[in-house]
Amino acid sequence: MRIPRIIITSGEPAGIGPDACVLLSQSEWPAQLVVAGDAGLLAATAHDLGVPLRITAYEGSAPPASPHVGGTLRVLHVPTAEPVVAGTLNPHNAAYVIETLDRACDGCMSGEFAAMVTAPVQKSTIMDAGFVFTGHTEYLAERTHAPLPVMLLQSGALRVALVTTHLALADVPRAITRERLRATLRIVQGDLQKHFGIAAPRIAVLGLNPHAGESGHLGREEIDVIEPVLRELRALGMDVRGPIPADTAFAAQFHSDADVIVAMYHDQGLPVVKHVGFGNAVNVTLGLPILRTSVDHGTALALARTGNADIGSLRAALDLAIDLSGGRAGP
Repeated sequence: MRIPRIIITSGEPAGIGPDACVLLSQSEWPAQLVVAGDAGLLAATAHDLGVPLRITAYEGSAPPASPHVGGTLRVLHVPTAEPVVAGTLNPHNAAYVIETLDRACDGCMSGEFAAMVTAPVQKSTIMDAGFVFTGHTEYLAERTHAPLPVMLLQSGALRVALVTTHLALADVPRAITRERLRATLRIVQGDLQKHFGIAAPRIAVLGLNPHAGESGHLGREEIDVIEPVLRELRALGMDVRGPIPADTAFAAQFHSDADVIVAMYHDQGLPVVKHVGFGNAVNVTLGLPILRTSVDHGTALALARTGNADIGSLRAALDLAIDLSGGRAGP
């Protein structure tokens, strides 16, 4: 069986990303794990958490990948600019966070890594440091020259993809064009086939307005934008259903026969996924030339180095990355 090499970015250094990486390393995994981060920070984190950890330097991909051994960690060392204080944000370390992302992304593009898994970052701190950064999704799309990234969250059998992501609610209706919706649905279809092995994805598409517009009485986006695109794609053989009112689409009897639900905006779809599986949901970026999974939560600064961080979401993200990149799911 092929052993994939997976790179994990350790995220905001003052948050729970380093904790999660250290705790994750304690298990056996059917993949070679490489963590991009400051080796000294990871060693200090292991000490603070009271767990044994033998750190070795990642020396490149020339040797064949071998399964991860619990209690060890290969580290692609990227030094922080300034000492890290757990729970205290420091914009001077923002460039460090960006460098770990760049190195992981470029390694996936070159084939050095089969996938990247990202621990949470603090977007506000990165932007305070002067970087243009609205989120991992958009940043990785720009670096890989992907024209349209699509965010998908998965918790168990429930998958929700988004037409728009990190956008002010007032800007959402203008952003939902026929072109964007058509492209999003094609990406969802293609990546469910390519990565998830679903030959004929069943795609449920939500309306934008309450009651899916109530035949135009509560908005015309369904009539003018969504319905025409769905008719067009059905004629091409895609199984796209809707537009479906969002207030009923997530009931089990409605979504159980769909492989994915496509929501129009961030807070239309993601609260349901996080209610169902917060701490165990996985964020997957579709539409990229690389495979990237991530956690469903933030940096949890107050929990950093306390030993109270829940690593379920990072564990699930790594499991899925291994599975989708051709390896067997982990513990």
